[in-house]
Amino acid sequence: MKKSILAAAAAAVAATLALSGCVAGEGTPAAADKPSEEGWSATTLNIDFATYNPLSLIIKDQGWLEEALGDDVTVNWVQSAGSNKANEALRAGAIDVGSTAGSAALLARSNGSPIKVIDIYSQPNWAAILVPADSGISSVEELKGKHIAATKGTDPYFFLLQTLEEHGLTLDDVVVENLQHADGKAAIEAGAVDAWSGLDPLLSTSVANGASKIIYDNIDFNSYGFLNATEDFIENHADLAQLVVNAYEKARAWAVENPEETAEILAEVAGIDIAIATAVIADRTNLEVDPVPGQAQLDVLAIIGPVFVEAGDVPNQGAIDDALASLLEPKFAKAADPSAL
Repeated sequence: MKKSILAAAAAAVAATLALSGCVAGEGTPAAADKPSEEGWSATTLNIDFATYNPLSLIIKDQGWLEEALGDDVTVNWVQSAGSNKANEALRAGAIDVGSTAGSAALLARSNGSPIKVIDIYSQPNWAAILVPADSGISSVEELKGKHIAATKGTDPYFFLLQTLEEHGLTLDDVVVENLQHADGKAAIEAGAVDAWSGLDPLLSTSVANGASKIIYDNIDFNSYGFLNATEDFIENHADLAQLVVNAYEKARAWAVENPEETAEILAEVAGIDIAIATAVIADRTNLEVDPVPGQAQLDVLAIIGPVFVEAGDVPNQGAIDDALASLLEPKFAKAADPSAL
């Protein structure tokens, strides 16, 4: 990234935090994680699971939410095919809690979606630029004029934007084919596109199968994994929000203690070979991160935000600044108690 963008982004975040005085939700009493005498605050909990979010797969597999809620609350699990789909479901009210890349959450909040991040589920290296295995393309610079598959509104798309800028290119220099992650994988393997900004575990599967190869990989261009909830859910169903975060922190500890079982769950849900799933968990996913949303995430998003504006995905920097000042809701992660389940 250009130094001018980094400096402007850092200044914007500093000004935003100075005006707000604190991170959203900081100092707020922790929400209850058990039902009141009247019971839980809702009769249904709509929550997503995604192959790019291993903790969600563990929680669903282990049935902890269903066990804690009993017959009082019905848990509806909805699969998210990508961050963009999770954001669409959150905006539509189809789910109360959804998992996205941090960049996608910032994009959604900047464009008016009433969501906040309540937990950090991972620090992944889940995006990379790939070309067909037999392609003569070996560098990002050679992508000029080429067709690149990417899913707009997701981390791989933002990974692509940053990668192009880092190598002296812009969106005008390439043709972006807006395909969902699985369709992008199919397109590159069929030779229908010249490159793909892919997402794990799909990209690792394609590479392992010998269908494609990575030409650019940079963990610094990946944002964190964000667990988001609608403002309505946070305000009116704080008991369930706390329960979900408790479950996430229980799943984190379980995943660290049981990496082989975690890989097996991922392999089954994603329909991939166990060796690939093991590599994704061991080599491209860091689950041992601080779950409390805070400055580390803002620092990353501050770099990505101006890219949104330059690409036309967000109307102006003011929208980015407002989103950065209001996106985080750390109280649930601060009060997380895995033993409560």
